[in-house]
Amino acid sequence: LEDNAESKPLTLFNRLFDYVQTSVLKWLKPLQSEQNPADEASESKKYEQNQGVAYDRDGNPINDADHPLEEGGELEQNAHEEEDTDGLWTEHFHTFTDSKPYATDISFIGFRHVFGLPEHADSLVLRDTNQTDPYRLYNLDVFQYEVDTPMALYGAAPYMIAHSAKATVGAFWLNSAEGWFDVSYEPDDSSLLKNLFSRFFANDKLPVAKTHWMFETGSVDIFFLFGPKPDDIFRQYSTLTGVNPLPPYFALGKHVSRWNFIDMNDVKQTDAGYDLHDIPYDVIWLDIEHTYGKRYFTWDPIKFSNPTEMIRNISAKGRKMVAVVDPHIKKDENWDLYQEALEKDYYVKDVNNRVYEGWCWPGAAVYLDFFNPEVRKWYANKYQFSEYKGSTEDLYVWNDMNEPSVFSGPEVSMPRDNIHFGGLEHREVHNVYGLFHHMSTFNGLYQRSNGKKRPFVLTRSFFIGSQRYANVWTGDNAAQWSHLRISNPMVLSLGIAGFPFTGADIGGFFGNPDDELIVRWYQVGILHSFFRVHSELNTRRREPWFFSEQTKTLLRNIIRLRYSLLPYWYEILICYFLQNI
Repeated sequence: LEDNAESKPLTLFNRLFDYVQTSVLKWLKPLQSEQNPADEASESKKYEQNQGVAYDRDGNPINDADHPLEEGGELEQNAHEEEDTDGLWTEHFHTFTDSKPYATDISFIGFRHVFGLPEHADSLVLRDTNQTDPYRLYNLDVFQYEVDTPMALYGAAPYMIAHSAKATVGAFWLNSAEGWFDVSYEPDDSSLLKNLFSRFFANDKLPVAKTHWMFETGSVDIFFLFGPKPDDIFRQYSTLTGVNPLPPYFALGKHVSRWNFIDMNDVKQTDAGYDLHDIPYDVIWLDIEHTYGKRYFTWDPIKFSNPTEMIRNISAKGRKMVAVVDPHIKKDENWDLYQEALEKDYYVKDVNNRVYEGWCWPGAAVYLDFFNPEVRKWYANKYQFSEYKGSTEDLYVWNDMNEPSVFSGPEVSMPRDNIHFGGLEHREVHNVYGLFHHMSTFNGLYQRSNGKKRPFVLTRSFFIGSQRYANVWTGDNAAQWSHLRISNPMVLSLGIAGFPFTGADIGGFFGNPDDELIVRWYQVGILHSFFRVHSELNTRRREPWFFSEQTKTLLRNIIRLRYSLLPYWYEILICYFLQNI
């Protein structure tokens, strides 16, 4: 592709397929005709003799003639054999069936670099993983992540592009299970495909980016995008997966957040401080402490006793508020919302078909099963003003902890054998759980205004298609120069995967930045589409007036520069929305 960018893609691939049909198939047909049926039977018998013995969960050999079968077990086993005689997709044990991992190799011939696969705190160009671990996609609640590693973070987009000066191509695998990806760069490809391509390209030295994709389970649903230009790739990808709705104008301004503003007076004083120091901002955020005992859709009756008045005081100045709403539900027999969902059978089940109970911010918690369409409708309705008491049209939503995060679970998440609506195992749909959460939130905000106001939703967990409903930030970073450095490639990788409205917590979520680091981070942050300062419970306050007078002046000027660029930001987002690039 690289050396023939002027050709139309279809013409090129028609020529390639013609060659395969006239050459490769000629090689295969004689081999097939020469195969003796008796030899096939002999090889099949040898294969069966060489197979290892399968074991059930108790360690008993299934193929042992003395192993007792439950009533009907032999019939079930025979049925499984008829469904999957070669054992390509599943392994059938005495008491259960287990899926096999799926894998494929994709070689980008003529390309030296590949990009994509968010989310990782790593370089924009995907690294060669020959001597390291593969890139992993498995949405997790990662507490202060490491940088320059292929470790899994909060979101997953199994999408990769290869780019050169002459062409861009891409591929994505629509699979929401755990994924692993190896990348290998070679200066010259000597494979059969290279030999095929060399018939059409004068250059006989073709670099190749070889990639290996593997998923624990799920479907084999792979899309190839042939470009050949970068904007063609983005249009093709967004046609398949959707585009980010045009955000409301206020979302482009400065967002002020921390875990947590203590009470209504703290919110009032912070808001007034920005006016006093002549520093613009647009949105103030409330983390989990604003709720009544971590019961979402509620307010602390003492610290936030009059939320409607608080929000209206903010909105009177043209500003907005965002409150966090996580997917876990506090297990409280006296809470109407918990009881209502329990009676409707709306919670995720464990392997024994009991309501799964985990541990998160509220303590004992259960998890809504957003794969049930009735749950999504019910949850969206909870954003109605009659349901979400104290909320107004100027309150927007932040969906956090939706990987889903389970403090007591394996890898701080749900067991893979949990059961969702329709009999789905959690392992099959893990990476898409967050998408159905923020989809429900987006629909709720849209419906509460009867479609008259554009929703604003921020999510930590995401999957391909999440851009249709929510915006993304890069999670729990730290007040370190390395985290400032890595924020750019992380945001750019998200952009490649169709997320145009993203950013990193300015100054780092954990730790306390010194004056130089906070200034430099602001300078970078105003060039990210999502511009938010956010920090952890035990950090020092981050408002500009808590730094030195010189630093406060620098930060004020940087923030004002951001506001001078808002028309430009809005215009390019309109172009993205209308042109899908």
